[in-house]
Amino acid sequence: MIEFREVSFSYGQNEQTCGIKNINLTIEDGQCVLLCGESGCGKTTLTRLVNGLIPHFYEGDLSGEVWMDDKNISKMPLYDTAAIVGSVFQSPKSQFFNVDTDSEIAFGCENLGLPEQEIRHRVKRTVRELQLESLMGRSIFHLSGGEKQKIACGSVSALYPEVMVLDEPSSNLDTATIQDLRRTLMVWKKQGKTILIAEHRLFYLTDIADRILYLKNGKIIKEFTQHEFKKLSEEERHKMGLRSLSLENLDFSSAYVTDLEETMLLKDFCFSYRTGLDALHISNATIPKGEIIAVTGLNGAGKSTFARCMCGLEKRCGILEIKGRVLNWKKRLKYCYMVMQDTGHQLFTESVLDEILLSMETEDEEGACKILKKLDLLDLKSRHPLSLSGGQKQRVAIASALVSGREIIVFDEPTSGLGLHHMEEVAHSLRELRQEGKTLFVITHDPELILSCCTHVIHMKNGEITENYSLDRNGIKQMLSFFQNPIKEGSL
Repeated sequence: MIEFREVSFSYGQNEQTCGIKNINLTIEDGQCVLLCGESGCGKTTLTRLVNGLIPHFYEGDLSGEVWMDDKNISKMPLYDTAAIVGSVFQSPKSQFFNVDTDSEIAFGCENLGLPEQEIRHRVKRTVRELQLESLMGRSIFHLSGGEKQKIACGSVSALYPEVMVLDEPSSNLDTATIQDLRRTLMVWKKQGKTILIAEHRLFYLTDIADRILYLKNGKIIKEFTQHEFKKLSEEERHKMGLRSLSLENLDFSSAYVTDLEETMLLKDFCFSYRTGLDALHISNATIPKGEIIAVTGLNGAGKSTFARCMCGLEKRCGILEIKGRVLNWKKRLKYCYMVMQDTGHQLFTESVLDEILLSMETEDEEGACKILKKLDLLDLKSRHPLSLSGGQKQRVAIASALVSGREIIVFDEPTSGLGLHHMEEVAHSLRELRQEGKTLFVITHDPELILSCCTHVIHMKNGEITENYSLDRNGIKQMLSFFQNPIKEGSL
């Protein structure tokens, strides 16, 4: 049993925008508890208190106690906590310690000093239970995002912990891989594990979670049973800032008619990594200019490689032709801007405001504050960017893109870790950029975002563009069909 007793925590910079306040909560053994609410509401803080990262890794002001049976988690060393609480983070590569999959799954057991025979037994059992056979003997660096998430689940599962804590585990996964994650959760649930999940994407959890806790401003505002949560109306869910409970109920009443008179031409967009992995091979493709183009496909289809080539981050990758103007990789560096999937790689300054000013050709503090206000970040302008939640970091990176002035902006999973309202704010900002004549590429597994702002879709498979269509009514049906009925297409 997990018990929060009058627990409050502040990261020490701004109590109004982070942490939790006066939490009293009991989680019985074997329960699956879903934590939901908008980004920055306190979901991640709750998970960090259970796995011991607070106060041992994240410093701040902590009052109250978190108990697991007869153990005070906040006073236990992380070494001991790791034996009873397994953690799966939003970015799985942040928890890897080895370069191959077999060693990664065995690492936690080795770290606990278990006998070799016991380690081999646990690894073999975990691989069988989570169906990881096809991933064994692989390099960590050659795995897709979804495959990395599976290995992260395997590495903690091999520890046989009593509690599983997951923080936004589906944020960068395609719908097919989310179903694999769902199967893993079902395995853990049948094993009687206590599961705590902080999540924005809810559709795959509605039949798994026993209790749903809705957080706002660091407090538990409402609690639902599974049955009560399913009965929420769309209006109630929208007011709470929660995502759709079913992909089948997504609204596709908005159809776009795109103007294809202005186009861009991709030529010889082919790229292979030094390992010999053939990641991208687009000989010719015509794409509309001045539109919001969703780039879809399963994990490992080549979408992120396409983004890097589009922005000139890879030197050996074709040309982009716009109105007769040829842009090689070097020219594209100045013509394009990219918001990366892992936004921590592109946050450099000491404050959110400075981060926005850094992206401006001419510093304009008033203009920067307007952008921050639009994305619900103004109250955080003095915070260090790396102290923010995952969703808040994502919005800071998007704000930097909005003020960059570049003609082409590429967003790699821009709504990763965002709730409904913040997703809608991002969609509104993208629509405004389109009105300014910008061309936007949005790599995404988020059909709600696509329906909110995108006008065109290119679908990728095995490094190729296999579908290229406008989001008119037929296009919307085609797009939704992919997300609602995902088929394993293979991965690179």
